[in-house]
Amino acid sequence: MGLKKFNIRSYDPKDEANVIALWQQCGLTRPWNNPKLDIQRKMTVQPELFLVSEIDGKLMGSAMFGYDGHRGWLYYFAIHPSFQKHGLGKQLLERGEELLITLGCPKYNFQVRSDNQKAIDYYTKAGFAQEGAISFGKRLIED
Repeated sequence: MGLKKFNIRSYDPKDEANVIALWQQCGLTRPWNNPKLDIQRKMTVQPELFLVSEIDGKLMGSAMFGYDGHRGWLYYFAIHPSFQKHGLGKQLLERGEELLITLGCPKYNFQVRSDNQKAIDYYTKAGFAQEGAISFGKRLIED
């Protein structure tokens, strides 16, 4: 299947409804995380690292990158189910990696829910290695 008019760009506020719908379709949203607030928060810190991908003007992917001066991070990486396994995710990750490198970021991390075998398989196949770290979290602000 040939991809035409594939475009990666920074998020624009007009994308909000489509991005949230994509996240819901890909199973990324959870009741305890308000996606609108997550977007609003990201737009205050390195908004240029919040990427979306389009095909023929239709939003088909998202990736929210960040860099804190030590490590980069990836959140809300999603590719519309009908366009998975066509190279869109790879291209979106590569663009984010280019942006992180320009900031001097030596490495980036992300979290995958332990029951998401499809994502684990994807990242393993894409050359990522599972690390021996345990992720901890502490909610500071209730959404």
